[in-house]
Amino acid sequence: MTHSVDRRDFLTALVGGTAAVSLSALATPARAREASAPIDSLKLNDTLTLFTGDGGNVIVARDGDGLAMVDGGLPERSHELLERIRKETGSERVGTLFNTHWHPRQTGSNEPIGKDGATIIAHENTRLWLGYANPVPGEHRTYGPLPPKARPNKTFFYNSEQITIGGEPVEYGYLIQAHTDGDMYVHFKKSNVLATGGVVSGAGWPIIDVHTGGWIVGMTNGLETLIKVADANTRVIPAHGPVLTRADLLAQHKMFSTISLRLQRAIRKGLGPEEVVAQNPTAEFNAKWGDPKAFVKMAFESLWGHYAPDAS
Repeated sequence: MTHSVDRRDFLTALVGGTAAVSLSALATPARAREASAPIDSLKLNDTLTLFTGDGGNVIVARDGDGLAMVDGGLPERSHELLERIRKETGSERVGTLFNTHWHPRQTGSNEPIGKDGATIIAHENTRLWLGYANPVPGEHRTYGPLPPKARPNKTFFYNSEQITIGGEPVEYGYLIQAHTDGDMYVHFKKSNVLATGGVVSGAGWPIIDVHTGGWIVGMTNGLETLIKVADANTRVIPAHGPVLTRADLLAQHKMFSTISLRLQRAIRKGLGPEEVVAQNPTAEFNAKWGDPKAFVKMAFESLWGHYAPDAS
């Protein structure tokens, strides 16, 4: 039985409770590694380059005498990233920046790029979240509010839109409530490179940001959308981790659909998070994806605003 609730009010209340506890369990030395990891680059073709090592995957595209970027890495490494991009491309001007969602690993270059007058494109919900101080999933800190010039200044609400970058058609579209409630993809159609943000996992179990609208069913729905956009030759760029393929999207969709159905059955039975973790609903996937406990609790809690126990 699905209950209609005020999603944003529910999430705001929830973050102070069990969801915040389970997210904190995800904290790892990853942030320390990101602070010192070298920034590397991989040329995807003559116009697109992937930069890694600064907290998240960043795509840079040549756009006339300037550049366009998909995501911007961590704020504390933004200067280093932008300097590396300048040296590698010979260009200092970033005219367009996409934010695939609000997290600091995606929006860390918004402030310097926004001050220079760039167009920052995102879903409207991403713009809204960047106007507040929000808890960063898996970390004991908040992020934001960003100054007005660092917030997206070109937003959309539904479906997809298209612009041209460097003579190439680029489609960006909404993934609804998935990893957050402001996720979007960016598809360089001629290059056939698809940036997916946090809806696709490239490095272990993903984080589902319950506080800002993420939930496990939305993750599977988002993957469905991405599978329709991609083809067998698409290079898929997740928020973190290596370049993937459409086959990886299909495998993740199958996995998350399986886990999601198990969790929905559990919540209808009135089980609690610890009971669900003990059931090990991810058993056949753990060897590849690692310890699932924090993910299972988070994914289960993400259903609370959508389902209620079966009262019969």
